[in-house]
Amino acid sequence: MTTPKTNFLTMCLRGTSQVFFMENALTGALFFVAMAFASHVSGVWATTMGAAVGIVVSTATACLLDLDDESIGQGLYGFNGILVGAALPTFIAASPQLWGYVVVGAAASTVFTAAFSAVLTKSWGIPGSTGPFVLTGWLMVAGAYSFGGLDVTGDSPRLPTLTQAHATDIPHAIDLLHIFFRNIGQVYLLGSWVSGAIILLGIFIASVRAGVAVVAGSAIATAVSIAMGASPAAIHAGLYGYSAVLTALALGVIFLRPSVRVAIYAALGTVMTVFVQGALDIMVAPVGVPSFTAPYVLTMYLFIAPRRLIAPHPHQPVADHAIADGKATGR
Repeated sequence: MTTPKTNFLTMCLRGTSQVFFMENALTGALFFVAMAFASHVSGVWATTMGAAVGIVVSTATACLLDLDDESIGQGLYGFNGILVGAALPTFIAASPQLWGYVVVGAAASTVFTAAFSAVLTKSWGIPGSTGPFVLTGWLMVAGAYSFGGLDVTGDSPRLPTLTQAHATDIPHAIDLLHIFFRNIGQVYLLGSWVSGAIILLGIFIASVRAGVAVVAGSAIATAVSIAMGASPAAIHAGLYGYSAVLTALALGVIFLRPSVRVAIYAALGTVMTVFVQGALDIMVAPVGVPSFTAPYVLTMYLFIAPRRLIAPHPHQPVADHAIADGKATGR
């Protein structure tokens, strides 16, 4: 079912790195280090534990369903599952029922990933990316309100509110540095700026070009959110930057062939993602669910749809520090 050259641990670590479009087991290991550090600082290990359960279950589900061997080996069926595993314990209080919920959600994310590939990617050439995670996360968090054994934590800073104070002052240099790294860490729902720095290191190990795109995306998101007077608390937590970081990476490096024109296009998409973040946070607030990476997903889908006008990235595996091949599953 899987290629004999790729063991299960390597597949899981590659899946962990695929959250940032990398196919590198060392990068995936560093991402887990980043999660563990954030859990150590906060004293709450549920997110890290959930991520571990999510990547194992989603990858195992792909193997059991006998999905595309090459895609499984590249970790392309694991990255949505690890995000589901990290997200559910972040928004739902720990309980025996929660962990069963995580297992089901992670397994379902694998099926949703295959479904997105079969429909969205095959029909329109648009990569599913973290769309399956967003759909699974929304359904699972919203569904938790219906079950007495699950308690959605209403005090999470990532749950949107309709009334937020707005920024009036530019943060100090040290605050800007922390915001910059938190933008990156929040892709994994991590509030530690050190964790964001570790993740960025892992990205640079896999691909210097990808690392530069992430740096640019975080910087643009920070500048735009401050200039537009977004909520200071949300800015400082990195909540206006994580989707923008993914957009900058996806459009600037992964799905389109890098060029000056593409860089400008990616910058536009990154700025738009910040605005979409603000819009979706307000739109989902009455439902009581977080926006997750939906701002990135929506913006990326719309900016990738007309990519016949821009030469697409060939998405072939690279021998050294390979970036994910998205052909089979629309990564």
